[in-house]
Amino acid sequence: MVLALRLTGLGWYVAICIVVGVVGGLGLDKLAGTVPLFTLLGTVLGSIVAFWGLYKMIQPVLSGTKSGGSTDSRGEQ
Repeated sequence: MVLALRLTGLGWYVAICIVVGVVGGLGLDKLAGTVPLFTLLGTVLGSIVAFWGLYKMIQPVLSGTKSGGSTDSRGEQ
């Protein structure tokens, strides 16, 4: 159950980053009078931020399974 909640949180993080990028791009397009320019840039930037953050969040999990050992709160075995 805890794993399902963590995965749901990661999904929401990705979705929110992309939606914020798109909405910000739409707002800038409206202000600047351009049509797809800032919306596309916002989508790309939101996607990059989302997947970089996702990578950073799951990196400890991935490195923990590679080492095969348990670690304490200081990261030592």
